[in-house]
This record gives sequence, C-alpha cells and structure tokens, in this order.
Amino acid sequence: MREGRIVRRSATSRKHRWLAGIVLAASVAAVLGHRALAAPKQAQAVPLRAAATFATIPKPAERSRALFKEAGKVILHARCVNCHPAGDQPTQGDSGQPHLPAVVRGPDGHGAVGGLRCQTCHQAENYAPSRVPGHPLWALAPIEMAWQGRTLGQICEQLKDPKRNGGKTLEQIHEHMAKDTLVGWGWNPGSTRTPVPGTQQVFGDLIAAWIETGAECPTP
Repeated sequence: MREGRIVRRSATSRKHRWLAGIVLAASVAAVLGHRALAAPKQAQAVPLRAAATFATIPKPAERSRALFKEAGKVILHARCVNCHPAGDQPTQGDSGQPHLPAVVRGPDGHGAVGGLRCQTCHQAENYAPSRVPGHPLWALAPIEMAWQGRTLGQICEQLKDPKRNGGKTLEQIHEHMAKDTLVGWGWNPGSTRTPVPGTQQVFGDLIAAWIETGAECPTP
C-alpha cells in the first residue's frame, strides 16, 4: 500500500508540474504578445552608399551630383519631409498625411502661442506606449526651408541659398546634417516608423563630399 501511495503521489506530482508548465507558458505568451502590441518592431533602414564609393567618377561636377542624389535618399525621406512642410501644418506618416491632431506652425515653429504647442505631445524622447515621437528640440523647420513638393534639384539649389536655407553657409548646412540631434532622430524614429537610410555619419560624409566637389546640383 505504501508503495502504491508513492507511485500515485509521483504521478500526481508530475501532472501538477505539467499543468504548471502550461500555465507558465501561456502567461509568458500573453506578456510577450502584450509587449509586441505596446512596442511594435521598427522597420529596418535601407542602406546608404558611402561617399568613398563615388571616387571612381572622374569628373568632380558629375561626382558631386551623384553624391547629392545619394544623400537625397535621406533628404526626400518622409522622416525629413514631414518636418519641412510647404504649408503651415506638419504632416506625418510615410505617406505625408495631415498631422493629427490639427496643429499649426506658429511664429517659432513650435506651434501656436497660447494654443497647442509641439511639446504638449512631443516629449524629450519617443514614448512607446502612445507611439508619439519625441526629442527635446522637436519643431518644424523654418518656412523658408520648406521641401515638401519640391524636386531634389530644387532642394539642392535652396540649400545653397542663404535666403532660403535659414541664413546658413554650406559648412553650417553640413554641421546641421551631420551632427544635429534632431536630424539624427530620423535614424531612430521609434514605433513602426521607417527610419531614414544608412546612418547620420554616412549621410554627413556624403554632404561633406558634395561640398568639396563643388556642391553641384542634379537637374530639377
């Protein structure tokens, strides 16, 4: 009888462990599923050619245009264009749909004074639970630097014109492209947003090489 009890207890113990394993597995699956919904995986950035790969183009002017076309993969990307809108309202998403909630540029690019300011929703960093992007300097580019609806050639000419680039020299344009942390947000936009191609380092190198070869622009 004692041996029978031991056998039955052993079988019962195995059954309890089996049931406990199922419950634990289900709990883990539920937690992982919840996390997947709360923090969806960000899309992967596509590659960006390094500036050095254009060294085989013998003519500097031709090489300069080719460099800017490669940099254009970043410049014309939705992460950049949405912050350089042509009108008074920003856009969002990969397709550039109107920003929700409806907001306006305001006199300083940070939203309407006395109204809904950018920092009301956009905090110092991306906020995963609500999928709202964030950065301490979140704002729209000045209206004279609007890119939306323009060709890469038109944007190129605009970048070289201090009257239409925020009063910047080409060296300052490079500094902005290569080191500005708000520009850098484009490579870490969070949520399911598609990051801009390559890295900020590669992008900055392309802009530097473009300037060094004469800052030539592709045909509009």
